[in-house]
Amino acid sequence: MGTEGGYVALAGPTASGKTAAALAIARSRPVEIVSVDSALVYRGMDIGTAKPSAAEQAEVPHHLIDIRDPREPYSAAAFVADARRLLAEIRARGRLPLLVGGTMLYFKALADGIDAMPAADPEVRRRIEAESAAEGWPAMHARLAAVDAVTAARLAPNDSQRIQRALEVWLTSGRPLSSFHAAAAREPGGAGLPPIALFSLEPTERAWLHERIAARFDAMLAAGFLDEVMALRARGDLDPDLPSMRSVGYRQAWEALDGAWPLPELRERGIAATRQLAKRQITWLRSMPTRRLVPAEAPDAVARIVEHVGGIA
Repeated sequence: MGTEGGYVALAGPTASGKTAAALAIARSRPVEIVSVDSALVYRGMDIGTAKPSAAEQAEVPHHLIDIRDPREPYSAAAFVADARRLLAEIRARGRLPLLVGGTMLYFKALADGIDAMPAADPEVRRRIEAESAAEGWPAMHARLAAVDAVTAARLAPNDSQRIQRALEVWLTSGRPLSSFHAAAAREPGGAGLPPIALFSLEPTERAWLHERIAARFDAMLAAGFLDEVMALRARGDLDPDLPSMRSVGYRQAWEALDGAWPLPELRERGIAATRQLAKRQITWLRSMPTRRLVPAEAPDAVARIVEHVGGIA
C-alpha cells in the first residue's frame, strides 16, 4: 500500500523497550503515537501498566491512553474504530501515525479487519464460569480446542478471560471465534488496513527479556504498585472479573490482597505471569510474516528502528 492514509507499527513483547524507541522516532520526524495496549486505555492504572509518564506524553502527542474507566469495557472492535478515526486525523495534520504496543490482537484486527462478533451474553457467561469452577480452566481450554483449535492454540490453558470469551462466542453463534477474524476481509466494509511497515522489537535472547521483566516489576513495586491496586479496590465498584483487573500484575495483586496466597509471593507470581504474557506476545509476532524484526537486546536497536522509519516517505 502507499503511505497515504497509512501508518507505521512498532510491536513487541512487554519490557522490550517500545516506549524508548517510539520517543526516539518522535524526535527524528513528526509523528503522533497511537497506543495499541488493552491496559493503557484505563485511567488510574499507571504504575502496573508502565504507562508513559506525563513528561513522555507531553513530548509527543499520545492517543488511546486514559480513555476508559476501569469498570468500562474496551474491545478489539472499539480499538479498530478509534484507530481508523485517529489515522485520518493524524494524517490530516501532516504527521505520521505511529502505532505502538503489545496487544497483538489489536494490531491483527486493524491490519486484517474484524467482523462483528456476538455481544456478551450474561447467562452463557455465568454457565461457563460455573463449569470452570467445577472443572478448571485447563479443562475449559481443552473444550475450546475441540471446537476452535485455532483460537485455543494461541491461548494459555489458564487464560480464563479469553477462553471464556471464545467459548461464549461459540455457544451463542455456533461459530468459532477465529472464523470471525478470517471472514472480516470478505464482509462489506470489513477490509483491514495493513501498516506501511511493521517493526518488531523482539528479543532473541530469552534471558535478556526475563531480566528486564524482573527489573521492571521490582521498579513497579518500589513505585507503589500495591498502593495503586489498593486504591482501585477501595473504590468499591470494581471486581477481579473485570477485564481491567485481569491485566497482568493487577490480577496477581488483587488475589494476594484477597488472601489467596501470601503477599510476599506477589513478586514471584507477578514476574511469572508477565513472562507468560511475553511468551504469548512473541508467539503472535511470529505469526506475522511481514514484520521487520529488530533484536531488542541489540545495542543499536533503537537507532536501527529510527533509521528504518526515517526511510519511509
